[in-house]
Parts: sequence; structure tokens; C-alpha cells
Amino acid sequence: MTVRIGVIGGGQLARMMIAPAVELGLEPRVLAEESGMAASLAAVAVGDYHDEETVLAFAREVDVLTFDHEHVPQPVLRALVAAGVAVHPGPDALQYAQDKLLMRAKLADLGLPQPDWAAVTRADDLQAFLDGHGGRAVVKTPRGGYDGKGVRVVSAAVEAADWFAALSEDANGGALLVEELVDFRRELAQQVARRPSGEIAVYPVVETVQRDGVCAEVVAPAPGAVGRVADEARRVGVAVAEGLGVTGMLAVELFETSDERLLVNELAMRPHNSGHWTQDGVITGQFEQHLRAVADLPLGSTEPTAAWSVMINILGGPADAAMTDRLVAAMAEHPRAKIHTYGKAPRPGRKVGHVTVAAAELDDAAYEARAAAAAFD
Repeated sequence: MTVRIGVIGGGQLARMMIAPAVELGLEPRVLAEESGMAASLAAVAVGDYHDEETVLAFAREVDVLTFDHEHVPQPVLRALVAAGVAVHPGPDALQYAQDKLLMRAKLADLGLPQPDWAAVTRADDLQAFLDGHGGRAVVKTPRGGYDGKGVRVVSAAVEAADWFAALSEDANGGALLVEELVDFRRELAQQVARRPSGEIAVYPVVETVQRDGVCAEVVAPAPGAVGRVADEARRVGVAVAEGLGVTGMLAVELFETSDERLLVNELAMRPHNSGHWTQDGVITGQFEQHLRAVADLPLGSTEPTAAWSVMINILGGPADAAMTDRLVAAMAEHPRAKIHTYGKAPRPGRKVGHVTVAAAELDDAAYEARAAAAAFD
């Protein structure tokens, strides 16, 4: 019998699950937020993922449920589990990707390396943290932030006054997360896949380059990340997957500090931008691996197919009318580049596609990938 994989969320991550699902003999079904989204090819329903009845109705028509994002509310997730739906990752794991304060507390319980942090409910608490950490720190809203949103570097508590005001107006109260401003050399990402039966597959650690809070480039493997760095990234990634009970793909974003430590920055429990290179640079790409994991099928090899891969995000993109022309030109001029577009309308800063080149030499991969992506500027 064909396994029906339900995906909540109609964005580009759901879109990129469609092809490997078909190749594996699975049936992808998507609950999209609105019509015409990136994953509309497999959208069988349109509805609000905040609405319990909408999600339960969708879940009744699938065998396994997974996600394009981590924003489905906990009460909805727990209603699914109570109804006997196979949900991967489950709510007990997803809560740590949904709430950064819960994540920090859990990582501390597990003894995993992370920046100094605190939960602050008042401006005085934030100022005390600043005074104890060199006068600057990172303040985050615990829920809902991504791609640089909900994150501020501050040097005075007054710079978060509007966020504290919002907390005071919230009937549920709450706190902000403040973290030390880490002196890091670069940012890394470690991906791990884990299936419900416990099997784990680990990908090479990669270097990520951020611009304006958005991932712009990924280099795989991270240059110089051999021996201790790669071993520590692997250890942390596996410890998070097992300690939090993650099923499916997990991305652990890391700071490599100037004094050669690795600290956990963020978590994502789904396919992740830092793993897009695996579509074309690894035997089993992250989208296929995620489907294997949530369906509890044997995991595939994470062996790279070339010495180096470089992934460049296409951010913003040209006007709609020019997108197809630019795509054709990029394909003609850069036949070694693998170009993926998301069917999304161009908008400043928006991820509308990505380009990956795998090669024997890093310089060759980087030059070709950057040149192909530049065709969309």
C-alpha cells in the first residue's frame, strides 16, 4: 500500500519534498495556507493550520504527518497525537524549535554547549545582563522569529522597550530571551536525520554565510572542519536529536568561536536552508532523507558525491516577467549548476530559489555557483 505523507505548510520546503516522495513510491499531500503557494502541485487542501478541525480533517486522509515549518500550535499538535495520528517530529520535540526559552533550558539540562543566556521580564533584568556581559547582548522574542526577525543586538535595555510593552499587554505574560553576544569566527550547521526506530544518519558539517540575517551561501564541507571540529559538531547534533527525541531532519546551527568552541545557536526540525546543497551534493538529499525518516524507512547514505559543494540562495529575484528569461540564460551559461526555483513571486530579500555546484575544487564550485546565481540579480 502506498504511504500517504501529509505535509502541513505549502512553502518551498514542501515543494522540494514532492519529487523524492514520488521517487520513493510515497504519496505527498499538502495542506497549504492559501492557493497558489510553492507546493501547490501537491496541495489537496487549503486551510488554517491554527484551526484544530481543519488540521484533523486533513490528517484523517494521510498515514504520516510532517511539516514545512514549526509553527503549528501545541494544542493542535497534541490533538493530532490524541487522535492517533503519526506526527513526526512530535509535539514533545517540536516545542523546543517553537520556543527558544524552552530550547535553552533543555540544552542546559543536556549539558550541551551554548551561549550564556537568561529569561528577562523587565528592563532592569535586561540591563543587569548587559552590565555583566560587556554592555552588549542579543535579545530575541522566544517564539516566531526567523531569518533575522525577532532578533536585536542591543547595548541598552531601552532598545527593547517595545517588546517589553508587548509582554505587559499579553494576558499570558512571558519573557524575552537575552544571550551573550558571541565572538565567533564563523557559523556552522550540522544536520542529522533520525527515524522513530532510532536509526541516525549524520551529514558533513557545513559553513553558512549570513547577510542581513538571511542565509546567503553554504559551503560543504566547512573548510578546515576536520578532526575535532567535525567530531564535536557530530556529537552535538546526535545529542540534540536523541535528547529531544527528534524524528525527521534536524539542523543544529552553531557558532564556532574565536577560542575554538562550538556553541548551539538555533534548531530547526525539518529540512533546512543549510542542507539544500545535499539535493545535488550527497547520495541522499535532505528532502528524501526526511521522508524516509518520518515514514520510518531505512535511512540513505550521507556520503558526498564530490569533494566540495557550494549553495547560493537566489534572494529577491528579478521582476516576474524576467524570471523565466534569467533561468534560461543561467542554464545556458552554467550547465554544471543545478538551479532550483520555488515558483514564488520576487520580492526584496525573499528566497525565490537556490543554485548548487558540486566540484573537485572549492574555488571552481564557488565561482560557478555565484556566477549562476548572479544571473538572477
